[in-house]
Amino acid sequence: MRLGHIGDGADPTSFTDRRAYDLMSQAFGPGSNGPLTIVVDQSRVPDADRSALAQTVTKALTGLPDTASVSPLKPTSDGQVLAATLIPKAAPQTATTTDLVNHLTGDVLPQAVSGTAAHGYVTGSTATQVDFVDVLSSRLPLIIGAVVALAFLIILIVFRGLLVAVKAALLNLVSIAASYGVVVAVFQWGWGGPALGVSGKVPIESYVPMMMFAIVFGLSMDYEIFLLSRVHERWLRTGNAGESVAHALEITARVITCAALIMATVFAAFLLSENIVVKMLALGLAVSVLVDATVVRLLLVPAVMTLLGRRAWWTPGWLGRILPHVDVEGEGEGGG
Repeated sequence: MRLGHIGDGADPTSFTDRRAYDLMSQAFGPGSNGPLTIVVDQSRVPDADRSALAQTVTKALTGLPDTASVSPLKPTSDGQVLAATLIPKAAPQTATTTDLVNHLTGDVLPQAVSGTAAHGYVTGSTATQVDFVDVLSSRLPLIIGAVVALAFLIILIVFRGLLVAVKAALLNLVSIAASYGVVVAVFQWGWGGPALGVSGKVPIESYVPMMMFAIVFGLSMDYEIFLLSRVHERWLRTGNAGESVAHALEITARVITCAALIMATVFAAFLLSENIVVKMLALGLAVSVLVDATVVRLLLVPAVMTLLGRRAWWTPGWLGRILPHVDVEGEGEGGG
């Protein structure tokens, strides 16, 4: 999955921003739609050394790969800052431009100002979007890990089964992974994108995976708790693992399927939107709900629970002693 920002070039040709984007690309090249501003803070550099610094930075910016043009470095009126405009060869949303921004901020400018008190920066809308993507992509694994760990703990406390909690946490990731795969195939690889009104291949909008994960994981846990509650209830009464799973599936399968169809239909309706990000979210959420309700909830979960048998509800003695007792069914108050 390549995270990025979807630019105006992915919009339908009837949009005015798309027509302006195409005119700019034809006249000045695709990179003109996302120019980069190079800024060098030389306020702490002695006046005698500033000319040499400007020459060094200019030399470093000359002949860079994937660069269409670079304007001369010009000082501000007070001489404290040098600024230049760099035009990439590729469009703002391409991986080439993202690599160029990272190369400038990570290698070119630090090396050009090394040995001086100056600092180099890259700014502009494209550079800001690249920074935003980098921050989100670095946080996404932490968010997923924290949510999965919290879900594991909650299920462990409620159902007091170690393997049940592990199974729930891991299988809930299957539907999310499947939806990520479909979104990547359709939008990033272009498999059927034009049928949805997407012009060409586009990156995955940076915040879409995080939003999809939050929504999908919440829905998956709803279905999981609903099914496990019935399995656990039957298990406490009969002690028969296989029969408990079959009974729970019999009374919950229709409800889960109907709920999933309703949610998938609601999400799929947003595919009619002309906004690419909305289409992305709609397709990913609709697919994830359908996969979760069919492949995961009605096939994988019952199969794993049946294979685990009595072991599904096993908890080490030391862990059972420290886990709090939660009466979710109200049985301690006389409920059946």
